[in-house]
Amino acid sequence: MVEKVENSKEDNNQNQVDINHVEVEKNTQTRKDFIKLSVISLVGFITVLLGWPVIEYLIKPFYRSKKIPYIKTSDFNTIKIGIPTKLGFNIIHKSGFLKQTKYEDVWVIKHSKNRATVFSPICPHLGCRYNWDPLKNEFMCPCHGSIFSINGKVLGGPAPRPLDTLPHKIENGKLYVKWERFVVGIPEKELET
Repeated sequence: MVEKVENSKEDNNQNQVDINHVEVEKNTQTRKDFIKLSVISLVGFITVLLGWPVIEYLIKPFYRSKKIPYIKTSDFNTIKIGIPTKLGFNIIHKSGFLKQTKYEDVWVIKHSKNRATVFSPICPHLGCRYNWDPLKNEFMCPCHGSIFSINGKVLGGPAPRPLDTLPHKIENGKLYVKWERFVVGIPEKELET
């Protein structure tokens, strides 16, 4: 009988060990699954975080609105009528998570307090920035010698078209401009994409 009790104790001990072994395996499997899921989630999050700017760059042309906002320029009220004046403004460019502010300028000829002509400052020949020569009353490009009248017409040089005008509006004495860039070196005025 003593032998039966000892065998019974051994069986109980064996069962106890088996139960403990099963619980340890269960806990180990749960921990493995948790760690596996955590690593996959972390890798996925980092991939999206680092890949989003690339994805946005690739799909931006498809969802980008074609509407370009009007941007307020500086000091329109203070410029003199009939004299080309360079006015500046800041443009905010967003790309992925980056946000950059860039200073741009335009040439403005004020005709009255409610009327003006706004020229892009970029020469339509090869994209250089031109200047106003008050002694000759002409816009002159220093790169290749293109010359333009106060109205933007080509007077000389290799420029294939007149100066590019920009859309604008005047509200409450303030000038707002749509900043656009055009393809250079071609006879037609065509927006850059």
